[in-house]
Amino acid sequence: MTCDVPFRVLLVGDASNTSAELANALAAEPIEIRAAENAEEALAQNRLEPCDLVITALMLSGSTSGLELVQSFKAEWPETRIVVLADFGTIPMAVEAMRLGADDYLTKPLDMVLLHTDVRDASERHRLREENRRLRDRLDRAGELPEMIGQSVAFRNLITQVHRVASTDLTVLIEGENGTGKELVARAIHRLSPRCNGPFIAANVGAMPDTLIESELFGYERGAFSGALRRKHGWFELARGGTLLLDELDEMPAKAQVDLLRILEQRVLRRVGGEELVPIDVRLVVTVQHDAEALVAEGRLREDLYYRLNVVPIRIPPLRERRDDVPLLVLHFLKEAERRHHREPKQIAGVAMRRLCDYSWPGNIRQLRNFMERLAVTVDGPVIHADDLPAEIHSNPIPILTHSEPLTLDAAVQDAEKRAIRAALAQCNNHREHTAALLGISVRALQYKLNRYSIS
Repeated sequence: MTCDVPFRVLLVGDASNTSAELANALAAEPIEIRAAENAEEALAQNRLEPCDLVITALMLSGSTSGLELVQSFKAEWPETRIVVLADFGTIPMAVEAMRLGADDYLTKPLDMVLLHTDVRDASERHRLREENRRLRDRLDRAGELPEMIGQSVAFRNLITQVHRVASTDLTVLIEGENGTGKELVARAIHRLSPRCNGPFIAANVGAMPDTLIESELFGYERGAFSGALRRKHGWFELARGGTLLLDELDEMPAKAQVDLLRILEQRVLRRVGGEELVPIDVRLVVTVQHDAEALVAEGRLREDLYYRLNVVPIRIPPLRERRDDVPLLVLHFLKEAERRHHREPKQIAGVAMRRLCDYSWPGNIRQLRNFMERLAVTVDGPVIHADDLPAEIHSNPIPILTHSEPLTLDAAVQDAEKRAIRAALAQCNNHREHTAALLGISVRALQYKLNRYSIS
């Protein structure tokens, strides 16, 4: 999906000599290339309109060095990717720039393959960031909860699936455990779809008595049964022109499943007690708590209905498969609870954060949010320690750690980065080139991070 905000590259110092090569590297992308003669000009430009990638020489004119420029960018714009250019005499400075936060360094004469790789990596990160921003903006405008945040591979894959399916009118089958955010994903699909101006009707099938499901789904006519004093529109009619979410479809009785299948195939319905055929115009999203194929095998979901619904399947991973996202979610929910309950800001000790990361979270994101709200209210001091955590958190053994300092946002991000690197190494059988490609960084940047975090 093309980003509304163009990918911006800022060239500093004699890095401007690479402008033609960069234009060729991203000829098909919406790219803006800018140039600055020195660090002061680069910082001034970026404060007016931030860029996504900085390519800078180390030896710059003016009072600010290339190393100081790297530090300033990482302090003000930590998401901006930075590549430094070095010749033989400045390689030690380039290594120091990596320690200060640069993502890669290239030696002169430039290897254009490596340059293109760095640029495309930054462009892909820009695209993902814009997708996340657009989704959160739309959800915020709709008044939704802002839980859809994360940086793990599983989370990014989910966001990509949501964007791909939202622009279509296909039926979506969402699988996910309780508390993973199935309704939130369904609402995101609706808000990003061409039907966003239409209604979104969320119907919890699992909470509906069997005797009422048919009349709730399809509506009824006056006099259809005792107590039917007027015509009532069902969920399908209420959602006309928009999206209908049938939540917990695995709890729907067999008779209602047959009726639902007929409606989907014929695209018309008949209200209970009525004769008129009413056309339906909805985008259908259904959710199940368990594996849909297993439900079919157990006889809880009709096979023909399953094949009719399973046009676009989306599986929401449980939180235990998104451990890299736990530190960000923990800090987000803690700050949210502090604001809501007017509490002083708190920090989280390193051991406490690691216990939260290592817990299995059977209740998923909903459980994590409730835990952080409890901690925000019940912990009196400025730091949440491991002893402050509920007893169930301590049921999972974790490695013995030697430090318990409050975990800042930067430390939380570093912790998540280490976990992501270890997971990628395991997935790629310790093949460094494949691991770097999976993480979206260069091999040199991966080697630097391996050394920095003492990962063997």
